[in-house]
Amino acid sequence: MELGAFSISLAVKDMAASRDFYERLGFAMVAGDGESWTIMANQSAAIGLFHGMFDSNILTFNPGWVGLGQPVEEFTDVRVLSDQLRAAGIGSSENTTNETPSGPASFKVADPDGNVILIDQHVTAHTNGFDAVHASGSI
Repeated sequence: MELGAFSISLAVKDMAASRDFYERLGFAMVAGDGESWTIMANQSAAIGLFHGMFDSNILTFNPGWVGLGQPVEEFTDVRVLSDQLRAAGIGSSENTTNETPSGPASFKVADPDGNVILIDQHVTAHTNGFDAVHASGSI
């Protein structure tokens, strides 16, 4: 199962203080509004800082991306991943994969210790010029 690029999404209380702390660790802001969300990178490591968006820290995967948000041509759509995990007996929460047939969508799963994992797709899956969301069950 290909989940895409990995990062950690941190729920922060003070965006400016958190951004400053991670800048001193060598991270630089690469995306975001700098107030409610900020994506920071240090070489191949990425972290997301989120103020008021999440209740706790979340492990995040982005289907369709590798590294620091570079898109890939072919990948497993988030809807297929949701179906595969459901078939494997792993339930999800906050699942938006049924709201649209393609493009951005997300869902969360929790590991046995309650650690939340966000599968958050930002791009549309295309293979050979057609939308490959449910074309074969996998891409």
